[in-house]
Formats: sequence, structure tokens, C-alpha cells
Amino acid sequence: MSVPASLTEALLERCADDAGATALVVPGGGAAAAGRLLSYGELDRRARSLAARLQRDGQAGRPVLVPMTADGPEPAVAVLGCLYAGAVAVPVPPPGDSRADLERTAAIAEETGAGLVLTRAASAPAVSRQFTARGTGSPVCLAVDHGAAPDPGEWRPPRLAGGDPALIQYTSGSTAAPRGVTVTQSGLLAAVAAAQAALRTGRASRIGGWLPLHHGPALVAQLLHPLRLGAAAVLPGGHAADRPLHWLAETALHGVTAVLAPDSVYARCLAEATDADLERLDLSRLETAVSATEPVSAAVLTAFAARFARAGLRPGVLACGYSPAEACLSAVGAVGDGSVRRSADAAELEAGRLRPAAPGARARAVVGGRPVPAVEIRVVDPASRAELPDGAVGEVWVRGPSVGAGYWRRPLETAESFGCATAAGAGGFLRTGDLGALWDGVLYVTGRTRDTLTVHGRALHPQEVERLLAGGPRLVSAAVFAVGDGLEHLVAVQEVRGSAVSSAELSGAARQVRRCLAEEFGATADGLLLVRPGTVRRATAGRVSRSVVRELFLRGELRSLHTELSPGLADWLAGAAGAGRGLR
Repeated sequence: MSVPASLTEALLERCADDAGATALVVPGGGAAAAGRLLSYGELDRRARSLAARLQRDGQAGRPVLVPMTADGPEPAVAVLGCLYAGAVAVPVPPPGDSRADLERTAAIAEETGAGLVLTRAASAPAVSRQFTARGTGSPVCLAVDHGAAPDPGEWRPPRLAGGDPALIQYTSGSTAAPRGVTVTQSGLLAAVAAAQAALRTGRASRIGGWLPLHHGPALVAQLLHPLRLGAAAVLPGGHAADRPLHWLAETALHGVTAVLAPDSVYARCLAEATDADLERLDLSRLETAVSATEPVSAAVLTAFAARFARAGLRPGVLACGYSPAEACLSAVGAVGDGSVRRSADAAELEAGRLRPAAPGARARAVVGGRPVPAVEIRVVDPASRAELPDGAVGEVWVRGPSVGAGYWRRPLETAESFGCATAAGAGGFLRTGDLGALWDGVLYVTGRTRDTLTVHGRALHPQEVERLLAGGPRLVSAAVFAVGDGLEHLVAVQEVRGSAVSSAELSGAARQVRRCLAEEFGATADGLLLVRPGTVRRATAGRVSRSVVRELFLRGELRSLHTELSPGLADWLAGAAGAGRGLR
């Protein structure tokens, strides 16, 4: 059999060869519901019918918005229909009440120039309202599940080359404004191959995950990768973002063998699971559970493995992944038996070096992995672009066939991040903006260049600080950031669990936060706010949206249960507001 030149060609071959096999498992809306199955033959028939309509309407080669709802097979049909038609799918969040999602989707429609939205008939009114509320031109809504669809026989195979755009996948916007990454047909083929290597899957696998399908790693790893492989894709259920244990129950119910989820979801499952929950769960069929899309905590992986062993989780299942959005949205860091956990010297790490912890020294557990096949990783000084030696922390650069082609209609930003060359002349690299170090061929991701805080000359990675702060039965999520004319004031916003919390308990929680900052990082918070759960905002991948929390703090819009401000920070806030100068 010839090697397919595009993912579309590969999917057509798969659907023809495995027409009777299960392609999609659609959860039934509850942890005890069996859900429904869709075969490769039925998925292919529906995708061809939609593709015929798209071709008839002249959508080949044009961007088409696809709201990725979580309650049916329609998003999968829509994405395949676009690929079959030669259109360019643009996954966006499902219609909802979130103002941020409404603004984001409308802005994506404007930037891409998409004139069509593929949705379900029941969702079409809500989607139309999204654009009407924005006051801009509204794309036409086409219901994927509408009964009057063209005959699949009207579809004609598109003429596609490997360099043709297949997707425009927008970044989450947790660290910068959302940008559309152009993903080519050949890039998608490489991405699904990387996902297979990362998740260690085969045709008998059932592949799922926590992430919503409009998020890049989910679309590749949880949908396109299993369909290319001939495995079954278990679609994300309608579980709410605050119900990670429900997701674990669905994982067990549908016999999922490989999953992808953020580190924060594993941490929340670990914190919330009771002994009774563990008795009801059966995770014995899981073969690979990857933690990715944000820096991975060695402590969380270790504790999760120990705790959920009571639910049948086998040793070696949990693994570390790495997934920069611009690298064609697939897991490109090593996972599985390539995951390596080590004890690093905490002081050396704060100074930008990854070194083994000496006996008696303050240590920090780190976890990393080896690159998957066809992916090359370098660690580079972001200023000089010189490659750094083993153990030195710098910017992570990635090169390989799964790297995206650039940002959609953003040539200047594309030139800054894609096709970059090191000082020694090695070219074709993506600058990820992530910080990490290579140590004996293993990549350890430590943070992001934009997030790093400098406190009294020491580099602090807020992800690590937030992870250690969110410990114990009362303390939940945290956000750590800096403010001030010189960004010299450290602020910690800490969620506290409990419907009725006394003043004494709040004072104790504040002391616990300050003790952690002092003992683990040698740092003091000029601002400390204890807030209710849900106050700390998160992006779609589970990352803390520090910029949003910081802005709310500066505007005085955080509702706090307990606030402590140093005189210096209080004076700066008052002076900045009184002088009318911009708060930083």
C-alpha cells in the first residue's frame, strides 16, 4: 500500500478497511450510562455527505468554524467533513454563557474570515447569538445533524498535497493573545504518529482524555490519532470542568486504555477522591495515562499512582508528556517508560541550573521524558540563541515534521517563533516560550519565559510555587504573580475550601501559605488574598490564567475572605490609583 500524502487520504483508507469497527464512543451523559457507538462506515458516510455539501457551497480551501460540543458525534463528523471536502477546519469552544469564549470565537471568525459555522441544529440559535452580540458580520450556520443532507455519492475526493492547510488551531491564550496555528496535511500525519508513540497505542486501544476537543492536543491525540490508527476514540463527556472524578468514572466505564489530561486534573482527582470513590473505580484497563499541556509535578504523579492503586491502577501507567501548541498540537515530549524522575537541588534550580541534590540540601522532585521519534529538542539561551549545555535552564526549541507552518495571517509573529536558527546555524526550530533543561537526554520543563518571577535576585517559576501552595485539606488552587513599577511586589491569591471558614482558620491558612513561601522558596508575599474556590481563573487546558487574576487584583475586583498587604504594596496601589498612571 502506498504511503498517504495527506491525513485525509489516510482516513479514507482507514474507513474503507475498517467499516464495521467502532470509531467513536459517545458517553451517555452519566457515569453509569453506556453511551452509543458509531462505526467507521457510518462516520465515513456522514462525513462524505457533509463534504459534498461543503464542496457544493464552495468551501474547499476556505476556513470553516467548528464549535466542539461535548454531547454527540457531530464535532467529529464536522472535522472529518472539512478534511474530506478540502476545507480548513477551525475548532472553537462550544456556545455557552462565558463572555470570554464568546469574544474569542467572534474574534477568530473575524481573523479567519470564516463565512460558515458547522453546528448542531439545537445549538444553531446560540451560535448565531454569539455573533449578533458582537455586532459584526455573522457567518452562516449549517446544522451537521440536519436531515436534508446531500447523498454521500455526490462527494468528490479533493486533490490535496502535504503542504495544504488542514486546520487552523487557536492557542488557548493563557500566556498571550490567542493565535491561529496553521497545521498542514503532512503536519497532521506527523502529529498523529507522534501521539501514537507518546500514548503507546495500537488498533485495539480505546483512547480518551479530559481535554475538550477544541483544545489542540485533544483534537489530535483524542480524535484524529485513534481514527488514523483504527482504534476507538472515546469522546469527552459532558462532565463539567469541576468534576474530574466523574471523568475518571467515565474512563473506567468505557474501558479506556490511554488518556491525556493536564497535571492539575490529576492533582484535583487526588485531592477529592474518597475511599468510597476508590472502591467504585476500576482503572485496571488503563495502559497509559499522560500528564501534559502544563508543567508536570513529580509529586502529583507519585502520589496519584500510590493512591489510585487501590482502584486497580497499575505501576508504570502514569507518564509525563510535553505538548507545545505550535508543534502541531501533539505530545512531542517523551512519555511512558521514557519518563524519568529525579531529585534536583532547589537552590541550583532557582539559579537556572538543574543539578542532583546533595545530601542534606533542599531538594525538589522533577519529572521529564525523552523525545518521541522524529522530534528534536534543544535548550537555548533566549537572548544569544546559543545552545546550552546539559543541566542549564533555557528556552525549549523544537524541530520536527509535526511543527505547525506558522500563525494564520501573522507574518511578523511567525518570523519570531517559527523557522528559527541557533547561534551555531542550526535552523528550522520553533521557539516554544517554555523553559526547561536537558539532562542525560531527558527534557525537564520548568516554566515559561513570560511567567518567571525574579524575587530578591532569585528566579521563581509560579507553576511550582502554586503547586506547593495548593496542599492540605483546605488549600485549593493558587495564582502567584508580581506587580509594581519594577514588578517587585509578590502577590499570592489562594483558594480556601469550606463553606464556613472562621477568622482563626483563615489566619492559620495565611500562616501556612507564608510558611510554604519562606521554607520552600525563601520568598515573602507582599500581598496575600484568601478567596473562595473558583476565583482563580483557568484556561481550557487547565493552566492558571495569571494575567486574568492579576488584572482582577489590580482593579480591586477579587472578592477576598482574608487580605494581607505590606505597607509598600498598599502605598504603591494607592499611589498608582491616585496618580492615574497605568497599573503594572
